[in-house]
Amino acid sequence: MRTITLSLSQVRYVNKAFWRNPSRAFFTLAFPLMFLVIFTALLGNNTVHLGSVTIKSSTYYVAAMAAFAVITACYSNMAMTMAFQRDAGILKRIDGSPLPRRSFLASRILHSVLVALLLVAITAAFGRLFYQAHIPRGLELADFLVMLVVGAAAFCALGLAVTAIIPNSDAAPAIVNASILPLLFLSGIFIPFGNSTPAWIEWVARFFPVRHFAQGMLAGFVGTPFRWSDVLVVAAWGLAGLVLSVRYFAWEPRTG
Repeated sequence: MRTITLSLSQVRYVNKAFWRNPSRAFFTLAFPLMFLVIFTALLGNNTVHLGSVTIKSSTYYVAAMAAFAVITACYSNMAMTMAFQRDAGILKRIDGSPLPRRSFLASRILHSVLVALLLVAITAAFGRLFYQAHIPRGLELADFLVMLVVGAAAFCALGLAVTAIIPNSDAAPAIVNASILPLLFLSGIFIPFGNSTPAWIEWVARFFPVRHFAQGMLAGFVGTPFRWSDVLVVAAWGLAGLVLSVRYFAWEPRTG
């Protein structure tokens, strides 16, 4: 109970620090919308075939950019922030404070999940207003929220885990982008899958969590079938990330 109380209390401070940095907050919230406008401007008049469902590219990109927003907020931001704070000695000082490690990490994850929820809400509202995108309702909304929360938590755990291979803060952007950008392209986030998509790309995409998370987000926005197997794959990757984080997450800057 004490751990939960401390975690919730720490979330308040993390949230205040986030909003007191206007530039960071603005670009975190605006980045997915910028990509949404760019992709819909270039490809919005096309159509995308998802099984028996045919939708406008603009509608597809609302769902895709919502997934991209969650991954950016929970994986990329988490990994780079932790790497920078580790090199600056902030994590070492926190580790020496009375605040338990698990409460600090839980607060960071909770904050990232809340930011992810806000980003998806903003993207959905923007998509509804400008592109007539479908908004999940009823049972569809419940399934959508399960995927959203599980996905956000899983990518946070993976973001913490990837810090184990980041030697210093200077290398953080390169390593984080190299680990996620190829998967975004291979999972249909930036370029929708079609009949001409090579089979090996679809096979690779099914192995990693990005494709499964995107499928769950698409189900909420465009009405394609929702599969609990997608949730299980994302959750399994999140659990693996959590195990690796517990084993390899470092609180002090690396030397040598």
